[in-house]
Amino acid sequence: MSERDVTPRLPFKLKPRMIVLIVIVALVIGVVMSSFFIVDQTEQGVVLRFGEYNRTVPPGLNFKLPFGIEQNRNVPTQVIQNMAFGFRVEEAGINTRQSNVDYPEESIMLTGDLNIVDVEWIIQYRITEPVNWLFNVENQEKTIRDISQSVINRLVGDRAIVDVIGAERARIETDGRQEMNETLNSYGLGINITQVRLQNIVPPAGRVQDAFEDVNKAVQDLNRLINEGREQYNREIPRADGQGQRIVQEARGYAAERVNRAQGDAARFNEVLTEYQADPQTTRTRLYYEMVESAFGEAEGSELVDRNLDNFLPLLNLQRENATQATTGQAQQGGGSQ
Repeated sequence: MSERDVTPRLPFKLKPRMIVLIVIVALVIGVVMSSFFIVDQTEQGVVLRFGEYNRTVPPGLNFKLPFGIEQNRNVPTQVIQNMAFGFRVEEAGINTRQSNVDYPEESIMLTGDLNIVDVEWIIQYRITEPVNWLFNVENQEKTIRDISQSVINRLVGDRAIVDVIGAERARIETDGRQEMNETLNSYGLGINITQVRLQNIVPPAGRVQDAFEDVNKAVQDLNRLINEGREQYNREIPRADGQGQRIVQEARGYAAERVNRAQGDAARFNEVLTEYQADPQTTRTRLYYEMVESAFGEAEGSELVDRNLDNFLPLLNLQRENATQATTGQAQQGGGSQ
């Protein structure tokens, strides 16, 4: 068998012109496919020319030199990213689900009073400088983890366990975010820590944990009693203020009444004095009659007797006896009729 018979035969003949056309079409497709790229709205594109930074492009359809002369890397600069310590998140979203696997090498810490505490926390960060993010640090996520662990360990180690669990929790979050940003900025990583949030802070198991639970219950009872006291205070103080204002108003009204009455008495006395100076005898007599009328006007069974009337008292006695007999007779007649 000759070599000519072994060569495969194509169903059509390749002419040089067709080969050139195929090569041109392939080049055009390669140019088109490698010359354009799309940057999402939440990203920024970094263009490299021969592996060196060339420019940063905004979101949308962008152009680059083909055939690998220029390459693009899209960096999510508008996305808030999370990083968990001491645990992992299996499913993020509204109903966040955590993994059952613990990471004690990240969360177990020593406090300032030489107690062991298990602290879990989350940081949120956003990439602000895509070029620094890509080129200044080789392993970005590991760097963030190491710095975050170092800062939180130091802040927890400067405080007692009671403060870490209670009053200093918010301070640790604020100081942690500030110190992480300062350290990361010194490295030129190109990110900004937006939030540090402590999750679970658990004391060591055993009697210490039981004691801390008792302390927490006592603190809750204390807060409840304080709230009840404030509620009672807010209820009683306004009522006492109202009663005090009412008493003050009544006192002012009484004072005004006494002043007006005293002024009226003084004015009437001046008028009487003027009348007395004009006619003393008549005024004295009129005042005597007014006094007697005011003293005995409303009294019942009172008789005014002149000391010069010697026979007036027996007459009064007779009149009383006659009135008594008449009353007795009427009572007897009433009994006989029955």
